[in-house]
Amino acid sequence: MKKHTIRIVGGEYRRTPITVPEAAGLRPTPDRVRETLFNWLRHFWADDFQQKRVLDLFAGSGALGFEAASHGVAHVQMVENNPETISSLRAIRNKLDALSVRIHAGDALHVLKRTEMPYDLVFLDPPFNQQWLDKVWPLLPRILAPDALVYVESESAITAPDFLTPLREQRAGNVHYSLFMFAAAQKTDNNA
Repeated sequence: MKKHTIRIVGGEYRRTPITVPEAAGLRPTPDRVRETLFNWLRHFWADDFQQKRVLDLFAGSGALGFEAASHGVAHVQMVENNPETISSLRAIRNKLDALSVRIHAGDALHVLKRTEMPYDLVFLDPPFNQQWLDKVWPLLPRILAPDALVYVESESAITAPDFLTPLREQRAGNVHYSLFMFAAAQKTDNNA
């Protein structure tokens, strides 16, 4: 099978192709969805990406994380467990010389359990039909900075926990995608 490519849609690395490896369950976020998402982020962050810390928990092709790096965030932590996909992510990062991007080879839940760093934005685009969101929700609050944003893609309409306030929601084909804000007023480990 021929590998296909997508492109970074905005920022410093705009138009850079990203080769999408053949991997089970890998569905890169389409260009127009990423463009919509980053328009939302520009609005909520007043176009100020520079101090933001981003966690791309199910990195896959890296489209979301590299898009964030392209827009100038301070730090992107990608998490992926597929060896071929990890190699591809590292090759793209090295090609771009994207110093803000770190790639962790491992399990998403393990990272959530052990990280202590608060993130301003978390991308949750897990493999579909595996109930990943149900596993992630309980672990998420402790790693979110006050007023952090959480972007979610799912195979069905997203029912988020009470600690997330919905901001935007759309659908593209069979993919539902939403942006939420962490309700920082709620008591969590980070802001108790």
